[in-house]
Amino acid sequence: MKLSIYNTLTRRKEEFKAITPPNVGLYVCGPTVYGDPHLGHARPAITFDLLFRLLKHLDYKVRYVRNITDVGHLENDADEGEDKIAKKARLDQLEPMEIVQHYTIRYHDAMNMLNVLPPSIEPRASGHIIEQIELVKRILDNGFAYESNGSIYFDVETYHNKHSYGKLSGRVIEDMMSSNRVLDGQDEKRNGIDFALWKKAAPEHIMRWPSPWSVGFPGWHLECSAMSTKYLGEPFDIHGGGMDLLFPHHECEIAQSVAANGKEAVRYWMHNNMITINGQKMGKSLGNFITLEELFTGKHKLLDQAYSPMTIRFFILQAHYRSTLDFSNEALQAAEKGLGRLMAASRMLSKVKPSKSSSVNVDELRDKAFAALCDDLNSPIAIATLFDWVRIINSLAEGKEQITQPDLDELTSLFNSLMFDILGLTDEQTAGSKHAELTGKLIELLLEMRMQAKANKDYAKSDQIRDQLTELGVTVRDRKDGFDWEI
Repeated sequence: MKLSIYNTLTRRKEEFKAITPPNVGLYVCGPTVYGDPHLGHARPAITFDLLFRLLKHLDYKVRYVRNITDVGHLENDADEGEDKIAKKARLDQLEPMEIVQHYTIRYHDAMNMLNVLPPSIEPRASGHIIEQIELVKRILDNGFAYESNGSIYFDVETYHNKHSYGKLSGRVIEDMMSSNRVLDGQDEKRNGIDFALWKKAAPEHIMRWPSPWSVGFPGWHLECSAMSTKYLGEPFDIHGGGMDLLFPHHECEIAQSVAANGKEAVRYWMHNNMITINGQKMGKSLGNFITLEELFTGKHKLLDQAYSPMTIRFFILQAHYRSTLDFSNEALQAAEKGLGRLMAASRMLSKVKPSKSSSVNVDELRDKAFAALCDDLNSPIAIATLFDWVRIINSLAEGKEQITQPDLDELTSLFNSLMFDILGLTDEQTAGSKHAELTGKLIELLLEMRMQAKANKDYAKSDQIRDQLTELGVTVRDRKDGFDWEI
């Protein structure tokens, strides 16, 4: 199941073009909306936003579905405890859908700040109860589930005897069964590894719907199987999510689809790895849980400063999506500086003067960057290639390299397309802000005054302006015909 997805997709591009609609179906497990979005939410959102952007750039028609979990996700994976949203609603004395609406808006606001594109469709679990009930009926009819006191459980052992449970995660069912023994009469399940398809609601349970078996609610794993196939068909192309969902969530999805329809619903699985903080897994109990708002404002005890949304996005893109990403202030500060260098190079392109000949080959940027992105979404290599061209762009601006006008136009379009359209970065210094525009004009005015001081041989005044700008975080570079600057 560990495939180089892009090489595979590239080879099958003509085949995918025959699938209409869509050419590529992409489903990603979205958030369970019962708390403020945090750093852990940012990584899958940015990872699959990059995938979405790249596929569209490669002329695929993409239908991107990302769900909202607003019912059925209990406090642990053993089908026990209170529904997380219902618990939050009870504690805050609100309706569950008030909780869902509040935190969905918060999530969308954070995604907008991170420049994450909205999906094509964003279904909610509570809006697809009928589809989930119908899926349970098919699994029951095919003999892979059983009823117990009004709840319906998936019979993992029966399924495994005919198919293979654990193929995605590599888990061995015998080991799982031995560690999940349930004493007779002490549980509704026949086996500890069985999972809920439908749960009968306790009297105090707030969210509940009628079904053929009981008034209750669907199991957590069921929603993705029902909604992904409703909007993308069977089979669809790519299913993504965090590594923490590989087992049991995605393993259960595979079992449900095969049990209901006799075939797997997904061609390729993609899992982004986790974010750790100073080597530890992020969690509220460890005191290292950081929300995105805290990152953007700097209001957390582990933060040395505030970090912009684009710094967070660039920090995440600098690591391969399948590698563990360790958060630290030092890493974020390095990302902030690296992002600044890329943005300065993008702005520098407008100051490059064309020549009659070219000493640089723009095709090398295209070939290396897209070879990396099309090899299992290798954003670190693509970014490293962009940094190689930062040096070249600076040499072009200084006149040490030459480039023709057509090549300069192509370089400008390609460099900015990679940064802004595919990597999804934005230039926060010049992103339409009137304040940023005013700041830039004031800096230009001061630097013009500095040039005049140098022309008058008033070097003390010239140095004073430069030193004061440096103290304010403005880097000034003198050129033969003027100056360049960046914040």
